[in-house]
Amino acid sequence: MASSSAVLLVLVSTLILFSPSLSQSSNSTTRCNPNDFKALMQIKQSLNNPYQLASWVPNTDCCKWYAIECDPDTNRVSALSIFSANISAEFPAAVGDLTFLRTILFRKLTNLTGSIPSSLTKLTDLRTLTISHTALSGAVPDFLSHLQNLQILDLSHNQLSGPIPPTLSALPKLQSIHLDSNHLTGPIPDSFGRPVGPAPDLYLSRNRLSGQIPSSLGSVSFDTIDLSRNMLVGDASMLFGEGKTSVRVDLSSNMLDFDLSNVRFSRKLVTLDLSHNRIFGSVPRQLSQVDTLMGLKLSYNRLCGEIPVGGKLQSFGSSAYVHNKCLCGPPLPVKCNKRI
Repeated sequence: MASSSAVLLVLVSTLILFSPSLSQSSNSTTRCNPNDFKALMQIKQSLNNPYQLASWVPNTDCCKWYAIECDPDTNRVSALSIFSANISAEFPAAVGDLTFLRTILFRKLTNLTGSIPSSLTKLTDLRTLTISHTALSGAVPDFLSHLQNLQILDLSHNQLSGPIPPTLSALPKLQSIHLDSNHLTGPIPDSFGRPVGPAPDLYLSRNRLSGQIPSSLGSVSFDTIDLSRNMLVGDASMLFGEGKTSVRVDLSSNMLDFDLSNVRFSRKLVTLDLSHNRIFGSVPRQLSQVDTLMGLKLSYNRLCGEIPVGGKLQSFGSSAYVHNKCLCGPPLPVKCNKRI
């Protein structure tokens, strides 16, 4: 009888030890680093405990929470991605305490307010910083230049104001800068023409930038450059050249004023929008030799002369050329004559 009791005791002990439901309570947070857990709880509190973060509860594996990714080797939180959420709060400074983060994505949080906290400078391994479509305000901070591993900077569609910090060009691994759709003022930094690394894609549209485009930008080749819907003036011809690698160029809706006649374009160019400026001269014949061209807008300028025939220039329709001083020839209905 005693022997049977001993066997039963061993069986019960074994079941308790290896039961998933019982062992989980003591080991469920083992993948969640205590420092990361503390920071995440602070972030949740700072965001006023939104229902989107309902899975963020103690005694569960934070690596399985909504909006969280962990590095499989270190089990440290490597990505924080919150988007399309009904959150009314300031941007949480505690994000900077997730010191192993490589990706931050806060997108379409229209009631997220405040400024970009300096605590982000602790994220020395950060590769992607996306805070877009929010109500974030204040300046684009100069301290972002401390994030030396940053590859993607997207602060678009916010309420940021003030000048663009020249120090952003000191980020050696930066691949793209999205500062479009804000309230930024002042000139484009001259330093953007002297990047430490390769020239990043540059999206600065829909701001209040003014002055001339720095001539230094002509010394580098931007695959994509969008400076549209600002108050830029003067010459932009330095951005072009047959040896450039430009794929997408949008300079529309500014006050640019230069002669287009002798400008030559990248053989890789796919889209070009120079509409709604004060550009004069003629449409360069070399543009008809750019076989990759898929989109063209030269309307609302001061161009004259015959539209070159050949290539794809007639395929874009009359809307690509309307409201110029005296352009003529297909696809416009205006016939050319010797006096033009």
